[in-house]
Amino acid sequence: MNTPIRSTRFEAGILGRVILLVFGALMLAACGSEPQQTALPPGSKVLALGDSLTAGAGVAPEQAWPALLAERTGWDVVNGGVSGDKSDDALARLPALLEEHQPVLVLVTLGGNDMLRHVPEPETVANLGQILDMVQASGAAAVLLATPQPSVAGAVFRNLSPPEFYLKVADKHRVPLIEEAIPEVLSDPAMKVDPLHPNAEGHALLTGKIFDALQALGYVR
Repeated sequence: MNTPIRSTRFEAGILGRVILLVFGALMLAACGSEPQQTALPPGSKVLALGDSLTAGAGVAPEQAWPALLAERTGWDVVNGGVSGDKSDDALARLPALLEEHQPVLVLVTLGGNDMLRHVPEPETVANLGQILDMVQASGAAAVLLATPQPSVAGAVFRNLSPPEFYLKVADKHRVPLIEEAIPEVLSDPAMKVDPLHPNAEGHALLTGKIFDALQALGYVR
């Protein structure tokens, strides 16, 4: 009469250990899926490399997301945005910016003007890749931010989305991608000063999305 009880207890013990092992494996996989970066202390030099979305076209300099990110993090964020820049323009400017500022982190927000001016996608991809390689060769970390694909339907239905090449570039060069922040902000007409650029509220919203993404990556405590 005792044998079934011992067998049941034994089987329950085995099942419990199996559950613990599976749970532990899942936790390790979850932790490994999003590698954490070293948090950057206040005063860290960060370069925001981009075009008018970074420069802050249509708003005051202190209202653009690089300035707001600096306020929120305590970092020294250099606004390296130039209105009208394509990826090749920014690539040409980058060596001097890296030498002058020696950032520990570079936030790359480019490609929008390439798409607007119908630059062949392979050229944009190659330029972005060279930018990321150059940043990493300097000893800095890089984070890529996607901009939305120009789309009349996306604008009408408030559902702009980034092209797939950003994910491919990020995967190839092993850098984090903040994929939806800019498209989400630019999908809302109330957040824009014109069809292409955020207004002051849009920059504030974008700053929050970038901050949250950087915090999830581990760059922000």
